[in-house]
Amino acid sequence: MKKFKKILIVLIILFLILQIPFFQPKKNFTKADPVNDISTAYDVPMDIQMSLYAACYDCHSNYTKDYPWYSYIQPVSWWINKHIVEAKKELNFSEFATYTPKRAAKKFKEIAKEMEEKTMPLPSYTLMHKHARLSDEEIKDVITWAKKMHEEVSAKLDSSAH
Repeated sequence: MKKFKKILIVLIILFLILQIPFFQPKKNFTKADPVNDISTAYDVPMDIQMSLYAACYDCHSNYTKDYPWYSYIQPVSWWINKHIVEAKKELNFSEFATYTPKRAAKKFKEIAKEMEEKTMPLPSYTLMHKHARLSDEEIKDVITWAKKMHEEVSAKLDSSAH
């Protein structure tokens, strides 16, 4: 029993040390103007933009606004940070205007597919972030918009190839 107590005390001390702000990952927020945001290069109706802000931007942009209380606890903050970094590598609405037309077309198609399959936003995210739960109508609107944008960008690609 003494060995168990010693191990428990060491683990508690280690856990407390990890809570020192020095070990916190940098938060995903910049004060820079969103000059490369998707809305600067493509037509994003306000209702679609609001749905993207609510359900996507915390992970898929340079502006995570909703850090819950538990995101300041290690190792949870590392896990959240890793998730955001990976999400931004896959799709970053804050940098979307820098994507080539070919990549943008692919991303629009993927947005529609992910929304149709309801794999985004992640269920683990919507569980803790009620604002990210889009209604069926909002999901349908995003899908319709993404498909339309995919067609428009693809058509421009096809016409420039000739």
